[in-house]
Amino acid sequence: MKTLDKRLDARDVVAQLEDGMTIGIGGWGPRRKPMALVREIVRSPLRDLTVVAYGGPDVGLLCAAGKVKKVVFGFVSLDVIPLEPHFRRARENGAVDVWELDEGLLQLGLRAAAARVPFLPTRVGLGTDLLRYAPHLRTVRSPYEDNETLLAMPAIELDVALLHVSAADRMGNTRIDSPDPFFDAWFARAAKRCYVSCETLADSLASPDLELARRNSFERSLVTGVVHAPAGAHPTSCAPAYGCDLPHLKAYCAAAADANQTVAYLRDVVSASEHAYLQGAGGPSHVAALPLPIL
Repeated sequence: MKTLDKRLDARDVVAQLEDGMTIGIGGWGPRRKPMALVREIVRSPLRDLTVVAYGGPDVGLLCAAGKVKKVVFGFVSLDVIPLEPHFRRARENGAVDVWELDEGLLQLGLRAAAARVPFLPTRVGLGTDLLRYAPHLRTVRSPYEDNETLLAMPAIELDVALLHVSAADRMGNTRIDSPDPFFDAWFARAAKRCYVSCETLADSLASPDLELARRNSFERSLVTGVVHAPAGAHPTSCAPAYGCDLPHLKAYCAAAADANQTVAYLRDVVSASEHAYLQGAGGPSHVAALPLPIL
C-alpha cells in the first residue's frame, strides 16, 4: 500500500497557482505569515490575484510586486507599525481594489464558505457606514417571530489557502505551537486547496500527548501540500521559535518611500532565491535568536 506523501517545495506550490485566483493567507498581521510562499509568488509571473487576509507584510509585499488586483481584509498592519506602508501606497494610488471588513465579518465570510452556505446572518455592521461603502452587501429578514433585520455576510470562497505552521508531517497533519492560531482553520476549510509551510517536518506527528493533539486545528484531509520552510515566516514571528525581525521590517517599510526603493528591495532582497533571502537576513541562526514580542 502506497503511503500518502504531500511534501512539495515552494516552487511546486506556486506552479499550481493561476492568474486571477482568490488566495487566502493565514496568520495575523506580523505573526506567523507564510512568507516563504509569498516570496515565491513574488518571484513568479503570477498576476491579478485577489488576496484575503488579516494582513501584514504578506499583503504589502504582493502589492509592492504588482501581483494584486483586489484585497479583502480585516486590517493590514505590522502592529508596532500601524499601517503597512506598501499596501497603503497601493490603496492611495488606486492600484488595487479593496473590500474593507471588520475582523468578525471576515471570519463569518470564511465560515460561510467552509459550511458551503451562501451567507451567514449577523448584526455586525448594522447602523454603521459599512453598507454605504460596501453597497453589494444585503440584509435579510428573520423568518421567525422576531422578524429581525440582519446583515447577510456572503461566503468568501477561496481557490487556495496558504498557511504557516510550527510543525507538519508528510501526510498533512499540522501543529501550531504559538498562542495565535486565530482563524487559520477557517482559511483551510474555506479553500478548494490548502498548502502549508512548516518550521519542522516529521514523518508523523502522531503522539499520545493530548495537549499537542489540541494544537492540530484542522484536518489533514484539507491539506493539499506541505512545504518544509524553516524560518519561513520571517520577518514575521513564529512563536515560540522566533519573534518578528523589527529591524528588517523597518528597512522593508522604508523601501515604500518611493518606487525606486521598492524596486531595489524586491530585486536585492527578495528576487534571487529563498536561500539567498535568508542568508541576507542573517541566516537561520539569526532568525532563531529573534526575541518574542511582548503583547
